[in-house]
Amino acid sequence: MTKLKTGNLLDFSLLLLVAIVWGTSYGIAKTAILYYPILGFIALRFILTCIIFSPAGFKLSYQQLISSLKIGIPLGLILLTIFIAETYGLAHTSASNSAFLISLYIVFTPFIQWAILKECPTRRMIIATVLSLLGAFLLSAQAQESFQFNLGDWLILLAAALRGVMVTLTKKLTQNKPEISSIFLTCIQAGVVGVSCLVLTLVINFKSTIQLPQSSTFWLSLGYLVIFCTLFAFFVQNFAVRRSSPAKISLLMGTEPVWGALYAVLIMHESLSIIAWCG
Repeated sequence: MTKLKTGNLLDFSLLLLVAIVWGTSYGIAKTAILYYPILGFIALRFILTCIIFSPAGFKLSYQQLISSLKIGIPLGLILLTIFIAETYGLAHTSASNSAFLISLYIVFTPFIQWAILKECPTRRMIIATVLSLLGAFLLSAQAQESFQFNLGDWLILLAAALRGVMVTLTKKLTQNKPEISSIFLTCIQAGVVGVSCLVLTLVINFKSTIQLPQSSTFWLSLGYLVIFCTLFAFFVQNFAVRRSSPAKISLLMGTEPVWGALYAVLIMHESLSIIAWCG
C-alpha cells in the first residue's frame, strides 16, 4: 500500500511539473515564432528531442524496436497534427485564449476514454472536470471580454480534442506491454513530428534557402521548450499514462492556465482581475 501511495505521489508531482512548464510554454513559443517560420520551429524542436533520446534505442532488442515503432509512428502522427494546429493557432490568437482553449481537453478526455477504452467517467471525475473548466474560464475571463472565435481558436480547440485522443490511445496501445520503453517511444514520436515538419518546410520553401535564426532569444526559447516542454513533459506523459487513467492525467495537466497566468504576472508583469484570481 505504501509503495502504491508513493507511486501515485510521484505521478502526481511529475504531472504537476508538466502542467507548470506547459503553462509557461505558450508565451515562450509565441516569442520564438516571431524569429522563425512555424514548421521550421517545430522541426528544430522535435529533431533535437529525437537526437537526444535516440541512444535509448541502442539497448533494445529487434522485437522491442518493432513494437515501439508500431506504437510510436501512429502516435507521432497524432502529435504532429496537434502541434501544427496548436502552433498555427497560437500565431493567430492570444496566449491567454490558447491556454484556456487547450485546457478544454480535460472535458474531452473522459468521454474519449469512455469511447475508446469503454471506461465510463465516475461522478467524482465529472464534478472535478466541471470545476476545473469553470476555474479556467474565470481565470481567463478578463481576456474573454473581447473574445471572438477565429481560425486560431478553432485550431487550438482541435489540438485540445486531439490531446485527449493522444493520451487515451497511448494508454490503449501500451497497456500490458512492459517491454515498451517510454523514453524510446518519446524518441519515435519526436522523430515523426520533426522529420515530417522538416519535409513540409523544404517542400513549401523549395525555391528559397532556409537559414537558421541568429537571435539568442530564439535559441534560448527553443532550448527551454526542448528540454522542459518536450524532453521532460512527453516522457512523463508516456510514463504516467501507463500507470493511471487518461482522465486523471488530463485533469492534472489541465492546470496549465494557472501556471500560464502566474508566469504572465510574475515574469511578464501582467495584472489579473479579482475574478481571475478566484478562477
